[in-house]
Amino acid sequence: MKKFNFDKKIIFTLIIAIIVTTLITVSVKFRHNGERSNPIISALNDSISFIDRIIAVPAKFLHNGVELLDDLVNTYEENQQLKAKLDNYDEAILTERNQKEELKKLKDELNLNNMLTSYKKISANVISRSPDAWQNIVIVDRGSSEGIEKNMAVMSQKGLIGRVMQVNAHTSKVELLTTSNKATNHFPVRISGSGGDRFGLLDHFDEATQTLVVLQVKDGNELKKGDIVQTSGLGGNSPKNLIVGTVVELKTGSDGFSKEIYVKPYAEMYDISVVTIIKRMIENGEGNKP
Repeated sequence: MKKFNFDKKIIFTLIIAIIVTTLITVSVKFRHNGERSNPIISALNDSISFIDRIIAVPAKFLHNGVELLDDLVNTYEENQQLKAKLDNYDEAILTERNQKEELKKLKDELNLNNMLTSYKKISANVISRSPDAWQNIVIVDRGSSEGIEKNMAVMSQKGLIGRVMQVNAHTSKVELLTTSNKATNHFPVRISGSGGDRFGLLDHFDEATQTLVVLQVKDGNELKKGDIVQTSGLGGNSPKNLIVGTVVELKTGSDGFSKEIYVKPYAEMYDISVVTIIKRMIENGEGNKP
């Protein structure tokens, strides 16, 4: 089939355009003059309307498609913004909760300091706690430059948690009561019961019961659950009357005479962020001896 010449196409298109324009002009003139259009003009108008409807359908479809696409883009952007806001909201809730927990710990520490009016105290933050020695040691941000000395008692929140075992210029290592170190320097304690005070040695931490175990308690038959356990001050390595915990269970020792006292610690042993180091007693100038 012979190809239609490109120049002829242009000429043909121009002729059609001129004819259509002329017919439209004539149609408009007839309408303005109030004259009734002849059959040719009527046919032309109908044809133009038909063509307009044919063109309008895909145009409308395209327009609707563009609007739908625009709505999808806007919906996606709004969804991303909502996700970002939700992430920020969750982060804000977590931050607020952490701040509340930290504030509670600080308040507990402040209450503890208010109770220990007879002692000179130094507050410190826990800056390191190794997972490998989680139950044994924490490192705090106070050292010899702040007057910290070895064997000083360390408390947190409500009760005793350990003692200073190593001192550097600006940091100190604290050995916890939960330590598995059998050679640790144990705390002498006093248990106050209805029949008077009984004395023993804070020996180790029982992981199974999550309690501190006091051994070498003589004449402990009158002791009972709920009795208060405090440091006795005997031995010279720690001040007296520091709260340790309360009695939750009593057992007869292996010798058949002494008692094994299981004590629930006042302090939270696994969540320690702020501590109070007991420097010395003010009332009589007594200091901790290494």
